[in-house]
Amino acid sequence: MTETAPDVIGEALLRAFADRGYDARLPDPATVSVRLPDGSTASADISAWRAHAGRGGPEGLPGAAADYADQATTAFERSTGQVQDISANLRVRLYTDDALGAMRDALVTRPLAPGLIETVVVDYPDSIMPLERSRLGGLTEDAVFGTALAHSLEEPHYADTDTVQGVQVTHVGGTHLFVGVHAHALLRHTGRAPYGALVSFPLPEYVLVHVIGEVHLFAAMETVQDLSRRLFESGEKGISPQLYWWRPGAYEELPEEAALGGGHVPDLRPVGIQVDHEDTSVSFQTTDTDVLADLWLRDHA
Repeated sequence: MTETAPDVIGEALLRAFADRGYDARLPDPATVSVRLPDGSTASADISAWRAHAGRGGPEGLPGAAADYADQATTAFERSTGQVQDISANLRVRLYTDDALGAMRDALVTRPLAPGLIETVVVDYPDSIMPLERSRLGGLTEDAVFGTALAHSLEEPHYADTDTVQGVQVTHVGGTHLFVGVHAHALLRHTGRAPYGALVSFPLPEYVLVHVIGEVHLFAAMETVQDLSRRLFESGEKGISPQLYWWRPGAYEELPEEAALGGGHVPDLRPVGIQVDHEDTSVSFQTTDTDVLADLWLRDHA
């Protein structure tokens, strides 16, 4: 019978919390759940900390665990106020479906597009904490998302348009982690877009946008998905290289403020192609790619 190896790193972290008077558990190896003085529970993703603690060796583990427990308990206790008290700090951050692990059900999250979720976070000067549903008080999640999205869109950002291999690509960027919320304000960057746009979210600091038009659709898709992949692989805390087809519709017909707080999201559909330049063939990677190609080719045959 094989014995399970002890979780030395996890046990050191739980011991550090216990030394500070906190009851902590590990629902899974990547998550710590801590009981706070008011009886509520706060959770955090510790996968990055585990990697850091493991590099320090056994002698450095107690110190690493103590430092994490000190920082985490300070952040947890600071976030125990109701949303009304921290509304000015609310922002929205994008993650992939599986990035938040076991914490997801306890947090204010919702799907943005296949493979992507958006999460309300509290932006403090020294940390970013996902907002738990238990902090909502009497407010609805839709209202809180509306506030957080509006604040995020007010963050400093730029929109530069460059031509990459004959394809115009707009880079929406900033020095913060909330640029992905511009999915909710794509009309600001596209103007009239009868075929919609190709959009990707490779990094928290970047959104790529190409307005579908006269440039051949396949050339545009190949260029933008390659650019998205390079950004995703070269940056820190990458979100996803996936390319999406944005179809303006009912969401964009609403006044922006009403759209942000209305509980709905833009229409973003995963698309992608695989180009074989030797055989001069193109294969579609999603059913929505077929729909987009039929729509574009019908008018550009």
